[in-house]
Amino acid sequence: MKISAFDIRVGSLIEHQGKLWRVLKKNHVKPGKGGAFVQVELKETSVGTKLNERFRSADTVEKAHVEPRKMQYLYAEGDDHVFMDSETFEQLTLPQEDLEDQIGYLLPNTEVQINFHNGNPIGVELPATVVLEVVDTEGVVKGQTASGSGKPAHLETGVRVTVPTFINVGDKIRVSTDTGEYMERAE
Repeated sequence: MKISAFDIRVGSLIEHQGKLWRVLKKNHVKPGKGGAFVQVELKETSVGTKLNERFRSADTVEKAHVEPRKMQYLYAEGDDHVFMDSETFEQLTLPQEDLEDQIGYLLPNTEVQINFHNGNPIGVELPATVVLEVVDTEGVVKGQTASGSGKPAHLETGVRVTVPTFINVGDKIRVSTDTGEYMERAE
């Protein structure tokens, strides 16, 4: 199935140059001259080689034919991560290197989609956003609230994001799993 290059998501699997690739990073670029493009970092699923590729807005890519299964993240066991199939309750263990930068967005009981290609797990697709708790951030300095800049914050999974100055330790925030950016305060 062909999809627009702008619809590629981190964790997606695409067929490119006759091989199966997992998208590790995605960056939208809007240069001053010329059209916008998407810069993606890809990792081949079988060998593990990496490739940086640039796709223009008119480009399409072939989304890999995979069998998606809804699974729930259970826990980490050393460098392995355990998931459970939501329908059959079978458990699946994936090594940390297969999850790359996605680990920072996984909390126990998080619903994810794991894609299987020829019966082998080849990629995890996270929800578009996750809610995480702020465990460390700087205090607000009086008079700094009018500033448009943010402050760094550490979240419960170890991820670091820039948040607005009104966010405090203990607040729950919504974070985009695509960009890793703060979106809003969560209830």
